[in-house]
Amino acid sequence: MLKHQEETRAAYDGVVELYASMFAGRLEAQPFARAMVGTFAELVRGTGNARVADVGCGPGHLTAMLSELGVEAFGVDLSPGMVAHARRAHPALRFGVARMEELPVGGGVLGGVLAHYSMIHTPPAELPALLAEQARVLAPGGLLLVSFFGTEGPPEPVRFDHKVAPAYSWPVDRFAELLAGAGLSVFARLVHDPDSERGFLDAHLLARLG
Repeated sequence: MLKHQEETRAAYDGVVELYASMFAGRLEAQPFARAMVGTFAELVRGTGNARVADVGCGPGHLTAMLSELGVEAFGVDLSPGMVAHARRAHPALRFGVARMEELPVGGGVLGGVLAHYSMIHTPPAELPALLAEQARVLAPGGLLLVSFFGTEGPPEPVRFDHKVAPAYSWPVDRFAELLAGAGLSVFARLVHDPDSERGFLDAHLLARLG
């Protein structure tokens, strides 16, 4: 495991209960993100392969939401503390500790992958390999929904001090190019201003393999 991953894991292990209390119901106040997750689940069901990985699942709240939306969701996270919380909070669902760069899933078996602000801590040079791993586990026609902090100005990603661990915001078109490089075609995007103190946009890209 790389040093930045060890630091990120330790940081999230240290804020499990606080993070869970802050984010467990957050999508109730985020209609755009909620709509994209709902659309993603509906489209995954339409592929005939309802198996979905929630990568970087945190306390498991979105894994549970996906399950309620009718897909066979399971969660993975780098943080053992987050996984332990998710298992307690959602005992009927499956969670495991794993790196997004090495998912414990065979190739071409999933109908969908959800990455909800879980790639933000990945250094830019490592993101192409991470995206390639998401593509590896998707069946042909499988879907990836990735959400991240977006920018409109700088042509390159911007490092910033996230409250838990250092993170990066991305020009939306640049992120879409990286998805294309992994064999994932973006067919829907939603970008909006959350009126946050950070000044970033909320970006959601929905892509299909092949």
